[in-house]
Amino acid sequence: MTSQSSSQKHPYVGMWVTQDGYIRHELLPNGRYDEARGDRKSAYQGKYIITGDHIDYIDDKGFTADGDFREGILYHAGMILYREEK
Repeated sequence: MTSQSSSQKHPYVGMWVTQDGYIRHELLPNGRYDEARGDRKSAYQGKYIITGDHIDYIDDKGFTADGDFREGILYHAGMILYREEK
C-alpha cells in the first residue's frame, strides 16, 4: 500500500504512457489515478494500491485491474507503459 506522507512521493508516481502515446496513465501522489485515452481526458479514474512492484486499481465505477512494474516498465491489462520523462 502506498503509505507516505504528503512530503514523500512513491517512486512509481507520475505519468506512464504507451509507446504510441494513446494511453496516458497518471499515478497521483494521493493514491488516485487518472487515465486518458486518445482525446478522451479522464476516461478512467480511481484509486490504486502499490505493494512492492505490484499495483492494484479500483476505478470509481468498481472495475478492478492490476499490473506490475518490471525494469522501469509498467505492464497493465495487456498494455506496456513507459514512464514519461519531463
